[in-house]
Amino acid sequence: MASNRFVAFAIAAIILPTVAMATEYIVGDDKGWNVTVNYTEWTQNKVFHVGDTLVFKYGPPHNVSKVDEGGFKECKPSGDLYNSGNDTFTLSKPGKKWYICGITAHCEKGQKLMINVEEPKVPAPAPKTVPAPAPNDSYRFISSWYQIFMAAVVVMAMAAI
Repeated sequence: MASNRFVAFAIAAIILPTVAMATEYIVGDDKGWNVTVNYTEWTQNKVFHVGDTLVFKYGPPHNVSKVDEGGFKECKPSGDLYNSGNDTFTLSKPGKKWYICGITAHCEKGQKLMINVEEPKVPAPAPKTVPAPAPNDSYRFISSWYQIFMAAVVVMAMAAI
């Protein structure tokens, strides 16, 4: 039972700081995902890490297509087209990531995003704790005498009342 609690605590201690440190980026900030934003400028001074999320907020007729480098350069959507107007992508692996709008000519007008995802943010190491010494016979002997002494003190205090 105690070992299960320890394992759960250890997992929480490892995962929670990473999740808590993850950053959510609204692509284009308050301007969102559209042809009027320079996404190269938008990415400047931003560092993306594994665990962070990108949120694409937009209205019709826009959409988002996650593409490879070739699709980014040629402005050719591939795979799934996301069109909810509020699409979230969790950055799960390090490396370059490319996104474009699949509407004709929007990518060519600059509605495309390329980012580089770095390894996860690493929390500061937890302070090291020194485990308590394993009980041995001398510890048990002293401990039992201490318990007897404390019991005697309590009995004498109760008798005095």
